Amino acid sequence: MNSYNIAIIPGDGVGNEISREALKILKAVADKYGFGIKTETYEWGCDYYLKNGKMNPDNMLDILRKFDAIFLGCIGDANKVPDYISLMLLLEIRYGFEQYVNLRPIKLFPGVDSLIKTATPDTVDLVVIRENSEGEYSRAGGFFKLGTPDAFALQTGIFTRKGCERVMRYSFDLARKRKKFGDKDQVGMVTNCTKSNALNYSMVFWDSVYDDVAKNYPDIKTDKALVDATTMWMIKKPDFFDVIVASNLFGDIITDLGSMLQGGMGFAAGGNINPEKKYPSMFEPIHGSAPKYTGKEIVNPIASIESIRMMLEHLGENEAAADIYNAISSTLSSRKIKTADMGGKHKTFEMGDKIKEAILTE
Repeated sequence: MNSYNIAIIPGDGVGNEISREALKILKAVADKYGFGIKTETYEWGCDYYLKNGKMNPDNMLDILRKFDAIFLGCIGDANKVPDYISLMLLLEIRYGFEQYVNLRPIKLFPGVDSLIKTATPDTVDLVVIRENSEGEYSRAGGFFKLGTPDAFALQTGIFTRKGCERVMRYSFDLARKRKKFGDKDQVGMVTNCTKSNALNYSMVFWDSVYDDVAKNYPDIKTDKALVDATTMWMIKKPDFFDVIVASNLFGDIITDLGSMLQGGMGFAAGGNINPEKKYPSMFEPIHGSAPKYTGKEIVNPIASIESIRMMLEHLGENEAAADIYNAISSTLSSRKIKTADMGGKHKTFEMGDKIKEAILTE
């Protein structure tokens, strides 16, 4: 019997509520499919900072290194800790464990209404691969001459060939696996989301690496779109896209847009992946901690449950992952249970209970 050790970091705000539902589903499929799950919960976050002056212990990576995967609820509460400080917990894990792929599937479930009229379950089926370890979020730079009229800030993006190439290869491999188009000669497509017309060093370099990588995948279609045009086409014709590969900043932006295609942040899950599995990967809903909703049990837990599905896929428990997907799909398509973001009044735990019921009965 396979057995997995999972670290749980509920985080801030509604983190405890959504983490509870994620664990509920994880344990349900583990029991059903006969694999073991051992979890440990770590109460790191803004409250930890108020007590200890830091978001997490100094040996956090050593603690987490022993786990097979990490589930993160949500981090941040600007009323307690400035966001640029609270974000460091997340970034330390991403960078420390070389989670260089940010994996964001964008799929609209039947029974979920999107604000975008072009978005239907048939048209919204794409994946954004965001470079997750360098680029515009390399945190290189500084403040100079502060307090004077000549004050300025310098923020430097760092793009390495290794960093660009490995995330692009992952994207092409994923397109080959997805086979979205099914053509006998070219089965998928990777869109290069760029801005090389204006960023004449970083994005020109990015484009050149993309072109080199693409030569090794003649069975995959190539496409290039400036990031501003990408946002337009994601709304105008979402079914055009298969896999989009983007830098850290651009991927961050377009995945929020993608969440609106799929019905809102309550449905948007993400994975921070170390593909080589040298270190544990981390899975999380991409929505914020929403402190004002803490304890009200009104937040949609689908994104967290989807994160568990992605975790199980990563661990190789594909049958259990597919069961979660089918349970979510059948629950939502019935339209009998809706959380507040869907225009309903059902509670967070009621949505979780219904999905668990579907897993155990279908």
